[in-house]
Amino acid sequence: MPKPLTKEDVDTKTDPSVATQWDESTPKNEQFNELYSIVDGMKSSLLTTIRPNVGPVSRSMAVAKRVGPDFLYLANIHSEKFEDLKHDKTAQVTFQDTSTQNWVSITGECTTTDNADPRIKQIYSKGVNAWFGDLGDGVHTGGPEDPRMALIEVKAKYITYWKSTSTSIGFIKEVAQASLTGKVADTGVNRRLVEKDIQSARDETS
Repeated sequence: MPKPLTKEDVDTKTDPSVATQWDESTPKNEQFNELYSIVDGMKSSLLTTIRPNVGPVSRSMAVAKRVGPDFLYLANIHSEKFEDLKHDKTAQVTFQDTSTQNWVSITGECTTTDNADPRIKQIYSKGVNAWFGDLGDGVHTGGPEDPRMALIEVKAKYITYWKSTSTSIGFIKEVAQASLTGKVADTGVNRRLVEKDIQSARDETS
């Protein structure tokens, strides 16, 4: 039987709540496929940018398109997020599904392009104009040719996500049992995908 750990022995390698935190056994291609399945089912995300003298600033935004591990957004070029990205191209995209406890966090670097980017017309969908409005001048119509319509592309560099492996009732039971027994609750798998993994997935998409 293993010798009980003393408080002096507990560190990041021995603490049972973090020592086996990451799923290292599932093949990377399967991890990406399950990541895509989660985010494709949650079209709305939080896009976080870094604002000078403020820090992280988040807003809810619909994903216009996912391209492998990267994300495209349509946004008004006059919005403050573009000023944020001029100072710091770092961004974070997060998703959370409260019904399953699944969540995804993606840290990446943004590139922005104006209305001349042909991808805008390709990914534009009806309903986007509701967030721009038609100014009635025949130019600022809220359509794909509207000069306010710009593209934000988030190129992922680091991804973590949680995939639940229990039902809602099973989750409650597992947490309650862990609380009573002192064991670590096992309700899902925590995964991380680093830059080399992400680039490999990106290469497969292109």
